[in-house]
Amino acid sequence: MYNHLRKLDWFLIIVVLLLVGVGLLTIYGIGSPESVTFFKKQLCFLGLAFFLMLALSFFDYRVFKNYSSVLIVLYLISLASLFFVLFSQEIRGASSWFRLGSIRFEPIEFIKIVIILLLAKYFSLRHIEMYRIRHLIISGMYIGLPIAAIVFQPDFGSILVLFSIWLGVVIMAGIKLRHLLILFLVIVLLFVTAWFCILKDYQKERILTFVNPQEDPFGRGYHISQSLIAIGSGGLFGQKSGIGSQAGLKFLPEQHTDFIFATLAEQRGLAGIFILLSLFALLFWQIIKIALASPNNFARLFALGLAIMIFAQLVINVGMNMALLPITGLTLPLISYGGSSLVSIFLGLGILQSIKARS
Repeated sequence: MYNHLRKLDWFLIIVVLLLVGVGLLTIYGIGSPESVTFFKKQLCFLGLAFFLMLALSFFDYRVFKNYSSVLIVLYLISLASLFFVLFSQEIRGASSWFRLGSIRFEPIEFIKIVIILLLAKYFSLRHIEMYRIRHLIISGMYIGLPIAAIVFQPDFGSILVLFSIWLGVVIMAGIKLRHLLILFLVIVLLFVTAWFCILKDYQKERILTFVNPQEDPFGRGYHISQSLIAIGSGGLFGQKSGIGSQAGLKFLPEQHTDFIFATLAEQRGLAGIFILLSLFALLFWQIIKIALASPNNFARLFALGLAIMIFAQLVINVGMNMALLPITGLTLPLISYGGSSLVSIFLGLGILQSIKARS
C-alpha cells in the first residue's frame, strides 16, 4: 500500500484540495445559518469523495481499456438513471435529481465520467481511422442518447458539457478538417432546430437576456444583474463576508451553487479570482502532464477528456456569472456546493491516479 501511495500525484491532490477549500471558505463566508449547514454537508461529501478517489486509484484502470462489457453495463445503467429521473420531483423547474432522504443525487454528473471512458475506449482503437466519418457518427450516438434524455429534464448546461467532451476528444483523436466543417454546419442546424422546436420560452428569455440584462433588471435580467453587482463590489481584495454582503442578504440568488463565483469575487475581490484561476491552471497542467506520460491512447484520451470536462464547466459557469454566456444552471467544479458533482470529479481523479500509478 505504501509503495502505491508513493506513486500517486500528490501535487495534483493538494491542488484539488485547495480548490475545494476555497469553495468551503466561500460557502461558510456567506454568513447565514443555511450556509453553515451547506458547509458541514460539503465537508462530509469531501470525506466520501476523497476516500473513493484513493480506493479507485488501487483499481487497475486497464479493466476499462480491455473489457468493453464493463463500459457497456455502466453506460446502460447511466441511461436508465437518466430515464427514471424524469419521473422524480421537479426542483427549480428541472427533474434532474433523485432524493435519498435529505440528500439529492444527480445522475448526470456521473454519466459524464462514463462518457469520457467510453469515448476514450472507442477512439483508442480507431484513432488511425479518423478519416472515416462513420466513427464521428457512431461516437456522436454515444452522447446523443443521454442528451436526448437530458433535454426533457431540462438541463442545457450539462448538454453543453457533454457536447464539449465529445468535441474535444474527437479533435484530440485527430478529426479531419472537412469533417470538422461539416460538424460545425450540423451544430448550426441543430441550434436553429432547438430554438424553434425544443427550447421553452423561459430558456429563450435567458439567452436573450444575457445580451442585454439591463433591459429587465428586476425580472429576466435579475440574476445576471445581481451577479455583476456582487463581482463589482468586491474590488481588489474583497469586502467583509457575512450577512451584510450581497450574497449574505440573498440579493444574489443561488449564491452557494450556480453563482458561487460571484460570491467569491465579492468576498475576496480580484485577488481571490486570480488565486482561483491560478489553482485551476495548475490543475489542468498536472492533468496534461499525466496525459502526456500515459502509456497508451486510452489513458491519454481519458486524462484529456477529464480536463476538457472540468474546463468546460469552469468556462460556462464563469461566463454565466460575468454575463458573457446565458444562465444555464451549471455549477463551478470543485467550488460549488453539491455532493454529486464533487464525488463524480473525484471518481475521475481516482481513475487518473490509477493511470499515474501504472505509467
